Amino acid sequence: MTRWWSEPAAGDIVWCHFPDKINPHPKPRPALILTVFDDDAPHFSVEVVYGTSRRTTILYRGEFSILRDRNPAAYEVAGLSYDTKFDLKQIVNLPYNSDWFSIPPTAQHGQSPKLGTLHPALVRVVEAAYLATRKGAGVI
Repeated sequence: MTRWWSEPAAGDIVWCHFPDKINPHPKPRPALILTVFDDDAPHFSVEVVYGTSRRTTILYRGEFSILRDRNPAAYEVAGLSYDTKFDLKQIVNLPYNSDWFSIPPTAQHGQSPKLGTLHPALVRVVEAAYLATRKGAGVI
């Protein structure tokens, strides 16, 4: 049975089964919520950005990373277990339910998919990465 999670907030970092083509991927990963849609509340939908712990120090246009050694405060607030890179070229809208989101192993925020929150110091970094997706490809 599908469980609908309570309303998240833009800037939340969540444990997401980011789509593998059109189906939920079996392995969850961090995702950043950009937008929350409440048209069908209490069934929420969210716009999320793909996160990965692979190749986090090589950034292309549209990507930003949260690295433990470079920004420990942002890393701690994010609730991440590994350095993580987010790719704003990979954004999808998903229902905020148990088909697509699950409770992380550490569950620091109770029985919810939330890992943590985007640090306010990274808001402009995310904005720059998003705007870069509109300008083409390449290494930044």
